[in-house]
Amino acid sequence: MNLKTIGCAVGITMLAAACNQYRTQVTENGLKYQIFEHDEKARKAKLGDIMTFHFVLKNGSDSTLRDTYKEGVPQKMVLQAPQYKGSFEEGLALLATGDSAKISISADTLYAKIMQPMPPMIKKGSELTFVVKVVSVLSTEEFQKEQSQAGEKQKAIDAKVIEDYIAKNNLKAKAIKTASGLYYIPEVEGTGPSPAPGDNIKAHYTGKLLDEKEFDSSKGKEPLQLTVGAGMVIPGWEEGLTLMKKGSKGVLIIPSGLAYGPETTGPIPGNSVLKFEMELIDVIKGSGKPGAAPAHPAR
Repeated sequence: MNLKTIGCAVGITMLAAACNQYRTQVTENGLKYQIFEHDEKARKAKLGDIMTFHFVLKNGSDSTLRDTYKEGVPQKMVLQAPQYKGSFEEGLALLATGDSAKISISADTLYAKIMQPMPPMIKKGSELTFVVKVVSVLSTEEFQKEQSQAGEKQKAIDAKVIEDYIAKNNLKAKAIKTASGLYYIPEVEGTGPSPAPGDNIKAHYTGKLLDEKEFDSSKGKEPLQLTVGAGMVIPGWEEGLTLMKKGSKGVLIIPSGLAYGPETTGPIPGNSVLKFEMELIDVIKGSGKPGAAPAHPAR
């Protein structure tokens, strides 16, 4: 075999490999997938690992149902054993760090397994397609270490943001800072008791970002009722309420680590410092009976 023949043979082999890489394949369980990028040497996920990935989800009409690129935050998920044959998890298990692929699953099978009605934008007999790009694969220990490091870094960022806000709005003289980084700015001093864990409270509130954009409020509604210390609300609320007395009005400035952390929650972007205008209407000592809590600032 001469050099020209060897070159042709190598070229044909590479072309065949490339064609095989991009063609749609089907697993033994009937899962359809198409690999776009794959590195044999990259780290592949094991059951229990945390996978971070971006994805674009489309229905059978090619309409986008979700796009984590536009959301600005990739999805994090613990890789678990597939719940059924041909599930999305089975497709994820084929991928490694840096890989990208299209995974197609049966809409009928998915909604039958999760026992939920199929939404109108998804037709029976259709497929849902996930175009996935894997960002990282970490063990539980590695993920926890990374989160801890990121949390410490964000804590310093939040502290600077809050300090700047306090200074800009001339609030330093009356702002009370706690060891956790929470700030309470009293406006009207109450005369009743302060709530403690196990007490029920009633409160009105308005939640805003520091740019004054409102994301939730009890104005015009029944006051929020909850049990302090029952884990019904974000940690910043749990601590902040204990700084107030019945009849108090004030403002809580809550760092993101005591609020919703790095994840986007509804209209609240990840790593947001939050401002809550509070009025503590009532404190019922020692009742310990949970009340009704709204979507914000509940967990």
